[in-house]
Parts: sequence; structure tokens; C-alpha cells
Amino acid sequence: MALTLSSARSLARYAVLVAFFVPALSAAEQPGREDRSTYEIRRPHTIAEAEFGVIALPNAPISAGRRGGDTPIIGKIGNGDATLLIGMHLLYRGDPRWMIGASALFGPSPTTDTGYGGRSDLERTHARNYFWIGGEARYYPLRVRLFEGYVGASVGGVVVADRYSNASGETAPPIYGEKSVTVRSEGFSAGLLAGLRWNFAHSWGVGFSLRADQWILPTQQACTPVGDCSTLSGGVLALGGGLVIGYRIPL
Repeated sequence: MALTLSSARSLARYAVLVAFFVPALSAAEQPGREDRSTYEIRRPHTIAEAEFGVIALPNAPISAGRRGGDTPIIGKIGNGDATLLIGMHLLYRGDPRWMIGASALFGPSPTTDTGYGGRSDLERTHARNYFWIGGEARYYPLRVRLFEGYVGASVGGVVVADRYSNASGETAPPIYGEKSVTVRSEGFSAGLLAGLRWNFAHSWGVGFSLRADQWILPTQQACTPVGDCSTLSGGVLALGGGLVIGYRIPL
């Protein structure tokens, strides 16, 4: 009986130790509230980002009489063209320092030049749209608690569309044709990236991004039979940046 009581007491002491120390050790291994976002970044995950900003072509105005572009809030930028930029990024992060993926950017509200061509007797407008799609890679050398900074590179293709519209003349049914024509130019793009991100929630982050791309477009301008031509050719510098909102999906 004495041996049985001694064994029971030993088991009781062991149970108390397990009940006290195991939860404490488990809590120590789990990330705290401030470190949860950093803990999630170490795990492989994908991230979807939406970008809202501006794109500026400092050396490429819409025409000689229309320089600086037209952006929300900021207005004109430099002597070239500038307009609103919207984009989407879908990226994979398998390591805390690297991220790769695909992106698409476009300008939904292009700058418009009225009276293009200098003819006062013809109500005419000209606008230029931009669309970029390609891949990008990011390297994160800066990580301080919930803040991250990255640099990177991108490659892809770019499409520039010059749209000429004639507002004069009588209105006719669409079967007779439209009063606008679009001249497209396709080329190659390569550039550099930089940005800062704040992981303010478990799966959400917000930050700023900057990019500088060199577009390589055909040196020979494309023209329609009536003389409407593409307005960009050769090498074109494109600068962009804006607000980025991202959502992280652990794998």
C-alpha cells in the first residue's frame, strides 16, 4: 500500500508539472501580436496587389501644344504626358527575401488633345493609351518589424494606342463606320522597381511603389491611309508610382 501511495503522489506531481509548463512552452513558440505578420511572411504565400497611381512620359508629350498631361489631384507633370495608372500584381513568395510574379498596368483615362493637327475647321481629338504586361522580381533587403522595403526588376511588353476621333460632320449609323481610328504600336519594356510596404494586419498590407521603364518601340511610325500616325517610336522613358494595397494568402 505504501508503494502504491508513493506512486500516486509521483504521478500527481508529474501531472502538475506537465499542466503548468507545457502551455507556457507552447505559448512561447507562438508568435505574439506584434510579430504575427513577420511570422506569416516566413511562410510561403501568394499575394495579390492592386495599384493606383500615375504614369509619366517626361519626354513624350501628346502634341506640341499639349504638355504635362492630366492627372487627378496632381495635375500636370513635366513637359511630357502624364495620366492615371491602375495595375494588378499577382506574386509568389517562397522566401522572406524574394518574390516573383506577373503584373499588368494600364491607363484608364488618357490625356486628350483637342484640335489635333492644328486645323481650326475640324473638331478633332487625339488620345494615347498605355498597356503593359510582364513579369517582375523583388528583393527585400529591408525588414523592420512590420515594415519592408524592396528593390527589383521587370520585363514585359507594352502597347501604345493612339486614338484619333472626329467630332465634326453629321451623325451616321454605325454601319457606315466610326468617326475614330486607333493606331497601335507594340514593343519591349525593361525597368527597375522600388517600394515600401507596411503589414498592418494579418493578411493585409499597404505601401508605395516606384518604377522606371525603358520602352523599345518600332523606329518606323505606323500610319493609316488618311495620315493618322503613331506618336511614339524608338526608346521612350516611362516613370510610374502610386499607392499599393495587397492581400496575402498563405499556402
